[in-house]
Amino acid sequence: MSVKIALLGCGTVGTAVAKMLQERNGDFAERAGDTLELIGIAVRDRHAPRDPAIDRSLLTDDVDGLMAGADIVIELIGGIEPARTYVLDAIRGGATVVTGNKALLAAHGPEIYEAAAEADVDVYYEASVAGAVPVVYGLRESLAGDRVESVLGIVNGTTNFILDEMETAGLSFDDALKKAQDLGFAEADPTADVDGHDAAAKIAILASLAFHTRVSIDDVPTTGIRAITSEDIAAAKRDGYAIKLLAIARRRDSGIELSVEPTLVPHDHPLAAVHGSFNSVVIEATGAGRLMFYGRGAGGAPTASAVLSDVVAGAAHRVYGGRAPRELTYADLPILAPEESISSYRIDFAVEDRTGVLTQLSGAFADSGVSIAAVRQTQEDDGARLTVTTHEARTADVTAALAAITSGDYVKEVLQVMRVEGN
Repeated sequence: MSVKIALLGCGTVGTAVAKMLQERNGDFAERAGDTLELIGIAVRDRHAPRDPAIDRSLLTDDVDGLMAGADIVIELIGGIEPARTYVLDAIRGGATVVTGNKALLAAHGPEIYEAAAEADVDVYYEASVAGAVPVVYGLRESLAGDRVESVLGIVNGTTNFILDEMETAGLSFDDALKKAQDLGFAEADPTADVDGHDAAAKIAILASLAFHTRVSIDDVPTTGIRAITSEDIAAAKRDGYAIKLLAIARRRDSGIELSVEPTLVPHDHPLAAVHGSFNSVVIEATGAGRLMFYGRGAGGAPTASAVLSDVVAGAAHRVYGGRAPRELTYADLPILAPEESISSYRIDFAVEDRTGVLTQLSGAFADSGVSIAAVRQTQEDDGARLTVTTHEARTADVTAALAAITSGDYVKEVLQVMRVEGN
């Protein structure tokens, strides 16, 4: 007897999974209660160059035949199709599914979870968010007895590396991106990372778990980091902030607030100390208080670690009985519109250097119900720069204040509007 495993995909992560299954099979067998047998690896091209450690006799392009003999199917193809079809076929065939595919889950999670419930099989997806960082397990199981209030974090290592290089090495966005690509932290096409789509998929998964509500990637307002300049980084650093691409999910009285956007984080906040390609997620819960998860969010070995933790758990359940946590959507909380989100904001204005400007500016904010926490003025060659930090306010009210301000003749330009977290 053995637990038979089919691996779909043999890229960086798939290769690491196959190697670790071979190297540590004895340990895994003890933990799972039976031998884990890799019965095949599905690939598009069986003749492509591979790591020498990969047993080429395991390679096949017959995905359906491979899955038909498997107890556990590991999907590491990525993307939506054909991954969605394979995952659904594996579930309907009675296999446990382990996937690291955040795009698939963020777009088609409900369909997959419903199919798994109907077939009475398990779906595991620890590797879909933050690589080796066990935040999915934390939300699905460790915090099952608590009430989660917020989840926010750095869940994309590529963008964190780029912003960190811009701050610590003074690089431009383009130069930092090129360095990330040269080091293998960014793809040749970095769109999913730098435009925030990868982070949006991940926070959709985490929000679904945290708030027992179905959240899709389409529910997450998303802004990437392409527009961040060296000047923005320097100004933030001067004022005691780091700029991070934060994924945010927060429970409000009226529903769930979601966003992915460049955000100012005070230097004394734990997320400001997350450097390079590392990931970190901070969870606030009613009973547990603040919890911080930190570690490598990408790469072959870290992601394989998360995949194999799910494989061992899934195998143990097949050997001894038991089930993985099911999708829970009983709360069915409304998703708030972007303008209903609540945050502090830091806004830079280029203004006329004359008497009364600050009074007019403050009046416009007050008329819209936005309270000012701090103002800083810097002299410029052709006027002045005012940096206004607000107390927490509705985004709609801040937008209304800015509309009133820009209609006047005392502001030349709104230079930057950026969310502030952790003040």
